[in-house]
Amino acid sequence: MKINFWKMHGASNDFIMIDDREGSFPVQDAAWLTEIGSRRTGVGCEGIILIQNSESASFRMRFFNPDGNEVEMCGNGARCVARLAADIGAAPSDMTIDTVAGQLRASVSGASVTLGMTAPKDWAIDEELEIDGHTVSISSVNTGVPHAVMQVQDLANIDITALGSSIRYHERFAPAGTNANFMQVTAEGVVHIRTYERGVEGETLACGTGMTAAALIAAKNGLSTAPVTVIPASGDTIIVNFTLSDDGASDVTMKGPAEYVFTGELEYSA
Repeated sequence: MKINFWKMHGASNDFIMIDDREGSFPVQDAAWLTEIGSRRTGVGCEGIILIQNSESASFRMRFFNPDGNEVEMCGNGARCVARLAADIGAAPSDMTIDTVAGQLRASVSGASVTLGMTAPKDWAIDEELEIDGHTVSISSVNTGVPHAVMQVQDLANIDITALGSSIRYHERFAPAGTNANFMQVTAEGVVHIRTYERGVEGETLACGTGMTAAALIAAKNGLSTAPVTVIPASGDTIIVNFTLSDDGASDVTMKGPAEYVFTGELEYSA
């Protein structure tokens, strides 16, 4: 079976995109998903995204990590799939998207996409956790997927592989684990961030739900006000807007780029 795909990226977070409205993509073959996601032997990506039919939204988005596991949602991936869906006629420029995390809304304007995020939940602000023999303060929030956020003063020199892994697998976030984010906030309220991504098991150049989480945590701690400018490791600029309240935040949106890289054809044999 031959399968057409698009390679896209949002702020250097890259994806294999598939139009699967016929429902024939072999989602059950996790080993093959891992194979095509490999950077040395496959196409290479940080996520495989399917456009499928939906009865309640413009389309259904399914997201698989490179390890073959399906997860709830991906912010940068949702922006990319929104642009692709609009371009191929699977959705209008103002659309709704079904995800495991809930229904999203998106608005496409050329290469710029504004994504309405699911309502953040599972807030925890300034928890003290034992990490590698040290007590550290970590906040967390679920912005479609779970994220832990740690404020640091020297972002460039964080050992993100070691520290990120320790947070990702910490018993506080068991059994599913969490994504680990490290943020440094400038005097102007700009949030710089690096992310250790669950499923990728390493640093990613950008994570949309992680950038959203960092912006919300920074605002909750009085370090920034909405809209928040967030700059990930890729150097791109993402704008996160929301309405803050005592019990959380609402009307959360994330605006940023969604770019095409190349198209190609996969070959699958069971």
